[in-house]
Amino acid sequence: MTTWEMLLRLGTGVGLGAVIGFERQYRARMAGLRTNALVAAGATLFVLLSAHGFNGGTADPTRVAAQIVSGIGFLGAGVILRDGFNIRGLNTAATLWCAAAVGSLAGAGMYSTAVAGAFVVVVVNTALRSAARAVDRPLTDGVGTDSLYAFTAATDDAHEAHVRALLVQSLTRTDFRLVSISSHDTVAGRVEVRAELTGDRRDDRQMESAVSRLSLEPAVTSVGWRIVPEREEQA
Repeated sequence: MTTWEMLLRLGTGVGLGAVIGFERQYRARMAGLRTNALVAAGATLFVLLSAHGFNGGTADPTRVAAQIVSGIGFLGAGVILRDGFNIRGLNTAATLWCAAAVGSLAGAGMYSTAVAGAFVVVVVNTALRSAARAVDRPLTDGVGTDSLYAFTAATDDAHEAHVRALLVQSLTRTDFRLVSISSHDTVAGRVEVRAELTGDRRDDRQMESAVSRLSLEPAVTSVGWRIVPEREEQA
């Protein structure tokens, strides 16, 4: 195999990994554009090493490539986190595993299958997202679509900017969309930071997880959330 052919396979692996990672980066997941591209690139390089880096009668071209699956398993375990009663990162770990598979296909020269695999991964992470929400059991009865949350955190003047940044960072880990964020003076030297979010359905567990994370910050004196009533939303 020529050097140009190896570079072509490496470029294909990196490109398809970047395509998978773009969707993850857009949704602010832990493993985004660079991580998925690097996983695919590493898998491609290991397949090239396995197939063309060893010679002789005792050489086994499948030995190195076979370790990619177990190696990615350790990497995926690092992004799986327990958040209260919830387990987060399973989908990200599965995406990394698929990115490694796509890179392995590119390293083996199976371009069409690698492209098809990357396409399927992106479709599953986007198109099936709405389908998963539709079949998921609602956590609270009587709540329709487009639920609006009001999220508040109290702090002092000196830490207002820091708490605003922490609030945005904490809420981006949920499946809700940030509508607005504002700050209001309450008493002398005290500030209340308020954020409004909207989502396709009500999910109180995600809001409780965000409250728990933010309440651990020393600069935050109180934090809470509530559902905005429909009449207040339309006012």
